[in-house]
Amino acid sequence: MKLRKRISWLMGTLQRSLFPKLEEAWNGPLTEKEKQLVSILELVQVERFIPKSSDTQWMGRKLRERESIARSFVAKSVCGYPFTRALIEALKTTPSLRRICGFKEVSDVPSDSTFSRAFAEFADSGLGERVHEALVDRSLKTELVGHISRDATAIEAREKPVKKPPKQKPSPKKRGRWAKGEQPEHKETKRLERQLHQSAEQALSELPVVCDVGTKKNSKGYKVSWIGYKFHADVNDVGLPISVAMTSASLHDSQVAIPLMKISTSRVIYFYDVMDSAYDAGPIYELSRSLGHVPIIDKNSRGKDIVPMAPHEASRYKERSVVERFNSRLKEEFGGRNIMVRGAQKVKMHLMFGVVAIFADHLLKLAT
Repeated sequence: MKLRKRISWLMGTLQRSLFPKLEEAWNGPLTEKEKQLVSILELVQVERFIPKSSDTQWMGRKLRERESIARSFVAKSVCGYPFTRALIEALKTTPSLRRICGFKEVSDVPSDSTFSRAFAEFADSGLGERVHEALVDRSLKTELVGHISRDATAIEAREKPVKKPPKQKPSPKKRGRWAKGEQPEHKETKRLERQLHQSAEQALSELPVVCDVGTKKNSKGYKVSWIGYKFHADVNDVGLPISVAMTSASLHDSQVAIPLMKISTSRVIYFYDVMDSAYDAGPIYELSRSLGHVPIIDKNSRGKDIVPMAPHEASRYKERSVVERFNSRLKEEFGGRNIMVRGAQKVKMHLMFGVVAIFADHLLKLAT
């Protein structure tokens, strides 16, 4: 069954069966936001990735509670609650939201500290990445994708930036020819060249992920700085995020292109790599072509005259706007501007709840 047919079937099932039964059981109609949340949770199925509670467990809270907490964090992203305390208050005062997330009674809603511990567990276990990968696999594994648009966006954090160690001055180079029997100094391989021969996991493990200061030019050409991170995304033609990564704010965009390209290639079949001038580097072109893709990258002039894109390339380059819209939705609608946690793992977990919610929400929009 094709993707659009599968989503249409799901929406029809929800409209005909699930929504009426929920409204009948709860003695009241669901709001549009609640219907959206139910639909997203049915697609994401985050509870499938939480360890099941054991009948032999006798100490501490049951693990089944973690399933409801995970659903609640998705609800936090969808409904736009800025703080976990605001989410808990909404769960206690809104019966329909509480039941959608899996809590029967007000007394079943855990405390703020329990939510915090559960969130830390989710971050440590990589819950967001596993849910996202499964979503892509279920939805797009058999689909052909035309373009992958790649870009990064600034993520502001509420923590102190890590101080960078002072740069060491390089030792002066020896002048003249090398003496007989003397070995020339070994030049360190550049990161992009190393990444060509590394796996995506190895390449990502070498990238910095600490909070620091990033600087870039905005759309008006002015330099802006922020404290926090960068979120990198590969997005397909229709705006679905295929692969994502998070790094320190100071890292150049090009340093994440190769591992993202390898991850996206392993998840979907696509033909074009579309990137802006920050990715104009030889190894990126080389890998894209070796994977059977066509790189369409805006040229970086580097102070010289450049040859403009061919008309057909310029037309395809316009596809890159989908990744900019994804970044905008992540920040404006799904919590990307409200980072209240600290530490790279927790910040990424917060963003991943937004990523999976956007993925499901966009799928539903494509079917209607």
